[in-house]
Amino acid sequence: EGREDLQVNRLETQIWIKPDIQKTDVDFSEILNAIQEIAKDVNIFFDELEGVNSPSKDDDSLLYQGNLTSTSDDASRLEVVGEEVPDKNKTNGLYFRDGKCRIDYILVYRKSNPQTEKREVFERNIRAEGLQMEKESSLTNSDIIFVKLHAPWEVLGKYAELMNVRMPFRRKIYYLHRRYKFMNRIEKQISRFRGWLPRKPMKLDKETLPDLEENDCYTAPFSQQRIHHFIIHNKDTFFNNATRSRIVHHILQRVKYEEGKNKIGLNRLLSNGSYEAAFPLHEGSYRSKNSIKTHGAENHRHLLYECWASWGVWYKYQPLDLVRRYFGEKIGLYFAWLGWYTGMLFPAAFIGLFVFLYGVTTLNHCQVSKEVCQATDIIMCPICDKYCPFMRLSDSCIYAKVTHLFDNGATVFFAVFMAVWATVFLEFWKRRRAVIAYDWDLIDWEEEEEEIRPQFEAKYSKKERMNPISGKPEPYQAFADKCSRLIVSASGIFFMICVVIAAVFGIVIYRVVTVSTFAAFKWALIRNNSQVATTGTAVCINFCIIMLLNVLYEKVALFLTNLEQPRTESEWENSFTLKMFLFQFVNLNSSTFYIAFFLGRFTGHPGAYLRLINRWRLEECHPSGCLIDLCMQMGIIMVLKQTWNNFMELGYPLIQNWWTRRKLRQEYGPQRKTSFPQWEKDYNLQPMNAYGLFDEYLEMILQFGFTTIFVAAFPLAPLLALLNNIIEIRLDAYKFVTQWRRPLASRAKDIGIWYGILEGIGILSVITNAFVIAVTSDFIPRLVYAYKYGPCAGQGEAGQKCMVGYVNASLSVFLVSDFENRSEPTSNGSEFSGSPLKYCRYRDYRDPPHSPVPYGYTLQFWHVLAARLAFIIVFEHLVFCIKHLISYLIPDLPKDLRDRMRREKYLIQEMMYEAELERLQKERKERKKNGKSYHNEWP
Repeated sequence: EGREDLQVNRLETQIWIKPDIQKTDVDFSEILNAIQEIAKDVNIFFDELEGVNSPSKDDDSLLYQGNLTSTSDDASRLEVVGEEVPDKNKTNGLYFRDGKCRIDYILVYRKSNPQTEKREVFERNIRAEGLQMEKESSLTNSDIIFVKLHAPWEVLGKYAELMNVRMPFRRKIYYLHRRYKFMNRIEKQISRFRGWLPRKPMKLDKETLPDLEENDCYTAPFSQQRIHHFIIHNKDTFFNNATRSRIVHHILQRVKYEEGKNKIGLNRLLSNGSYEAAFPLHEGSYRSKNSIKTHGAENHRHLLYECWASWGVWYKYQPLDLVRRYFGEKIGLYFAWLGWYTGMLFPAAFIGLFVFLYGVTTLNHCQVSKEVCQATDIIMCPICDKYCPFMRLSDSCIYAKVTHLFDNGATVFFAVFMAVWATVFLEFWKRRRAVIAYDWDLIDWEEEEEEIRPQFEAKYSKKERMNPISGKPEPYQAFADKCSRLIVSASGIFFMICVVIAAVFGIVIYRVVTVSTFAAFKWALIRNNSQVATTGTAVCINFCIIMLLNVLYEKVALFLTNLEQPRTESEWENSFTLKMFLFQFVNLNSSTFYIAFFLGRFTGHPGAYLRLINRWRLEECHPSGCLIDLCMQMGIIMVLKQTWNNFMELGYPLIQNWWTRRKLRQEYGPQRKTSFPQWEKDYNLQPMNAYGLFDEYLEMILQFGFTTIFVAAFPLAPLLALLNNIIEIRLDAYKFVTQWRRPLASRAKDIGIWYGILEGIGILSVITNAFVIAVTSDFIPRLVYAYKYGPCAGQGEAGQKCMVGYVNASLSVFLVSDFENRSEPTSNGSEFSGSPLKYCRYRDYRDPPHSPVPYGYTLQFWHVLAARLAFIIVFEHLVFCIKHLISYLIPDLPKDLRDRMRREKYLIQEMMYEAELERLQKERKERKKNGKSYHNEWP
């Protein structure tokens, strides 16, 4: 009797598929007639179902001879009775063998793996959840088994309701505001003028993009009871592929594989090696023999490649809605943020280029560089011990001119602009994110209560307490244990920062030692440019150390994060992200901070140099200043870092995939690969990074730091970042579409912890730029000279004519006979005047040797120091006030979006009420038609 009831129940849910029977008009007698008509098919099905429900060793007996098997439920078999299936569905590798059931997820394992019982129980429970399954062995390795999963409509509907998946139910109605006749006339004139202009070349051709229905419809959480409210043209395509895969993954994360409270979920099976891989399928090939303009796109992957990942569309906007539909909201938000950041770099790059060009145009009018180039009679003291010679100040003419390109009157304006730009960028990103969240139905979305990490459960399974949200007992970490682990982790972070400082100290020693070596080099080119050669080689060595330490930092951050035992995956991800960013930020910028704020600041003066370990004399700045060293450091590190990152992001997967294809060609011939099914092709691609989008975000955040923190010293940084990001968008797109397996579509409301890091960098950039302008550049000393000591002193002017004599006033005099024995140069300077030099000059504000206090600080030194401190305080307070004012004036939510949300909420309530009222009225009419009536009906 139980078996007959099961037959009747299954047929009642599936009989509506037959074209000659309408479910609404069928009574129980017609169902019995239909049972008799297809009894033969039912008996055949249950004979097969008995075989499915009696699993054998790892279900290997289910493998079909010829590498294919079907363990699908009877529901799908009844659905395809009498229907013709296109041959293309059977051969493209996206469907089951019947050509009807689409593959929603792939599991991969090896038959030689010993975890057989766990897989057997897991797969049996998968079928109990209603998922359909097929297995197939690999064409290239018989030990590899692919498990193909399909979710039928009933399962999708059930879990879509549980997961609150929002689906379209009514097309949007757009209302136009009333406009006055005058405004209409102006708009007509503007549109007529636009007719003469190019047709927005940066926008994508909408004819090539599919009609993304969910963007033009109101959406609501899916409900099976109100299924008639939703727009369902085809049940097979109602849930798109990304949503189907997300639902299947949600089920797999909650299926048991062993008896026990915590023996549950696909992630644990992947971590213990029961399954080798798990991924959704790409939607076919990304290439086509036919042009997309004439024949259209073969699939969404092909469309993304042509309209997004191809280099020919580098200047066009990104199809973010299509990216979100194919890869999910989390990846879509990353590309939306990257595109927004790249777009906001345009004004910053333009202003930075303008500052640089301003320096180029005013170069011939710069009084300071003129005096340096004409100072043939000023002899500078050696910049290192013994081997460095005396040199004319005019020999640094080129460096003085290059310094003016970056350190000119527009530098302060640019520093203020970039501080404001960082705030505007973040505030307008909030607004942009709100619009995206509205368009993608993320406004009311809340993350589910996260599962506890398996490592946390295993560690603290003996201690439990009630979860205040779910009311269920869960493992508990004591406060003392948590604090002790955090203290150890913080100590590890401090130790690694000390390692970075030690590496910087090593670079400093290298610079101190090699400047003397290069000064005594036999090649005149290197000997005459010893300081530039020292800086260039030190930067390259520093870059190599940075890359090596990054590998070490990743392992240390992973160890420390696991040591802390975070409770959930998001806590683990945030902790790991913070550590990696802190490590890499300090590693990348420590040398830059040294050059900007310490190089040449604590060297002493000739005759009384400060030394490292009482041995090595600290390095001095070039006679033209330290800014040229900072520019070289930033330029070389930024270019090398971005080039290396782009190579590793795309080059490494390309090489790996090329090597895999090469082995396949050698074993099976060049034509065999084209006949591989899609799951085989995707398995041979590279998996997405273990940390998800972490590497992509980290690269861009570090670049944002370079673009803002020391931008006063290197105005071309935004331009370099812009050029890199234009390439970066297409590189990442190409990588996601062609080189990586399709990642699971995940939902997210924002970019997470990275936004807080961006805000922190914005605050730090204000402080560092204030110090760069005040301490590193010569802006403040020039200003003090112009208003206090120059020809225009007391007149309130600060033009180029007021800078006459600045170079001479900024140099102090030293008596050569006062040199220490170990600092005395080998040459006596007789090559300049024919007799040994008696005096030389050096950069500082000190009294002459014959004054009452030889080499003491002059009054001008204290004026400059006070002006520098005052500038730092005024600059920081002014910029912070502007930043907070902008943050206050720019609302996080645009007004038109707020109005649209309110109106949509009102319209949704009205539509739901009207649809329910229409359904009840229709039922009432049917009851009257059938002669049935009830009292007290509503409405």
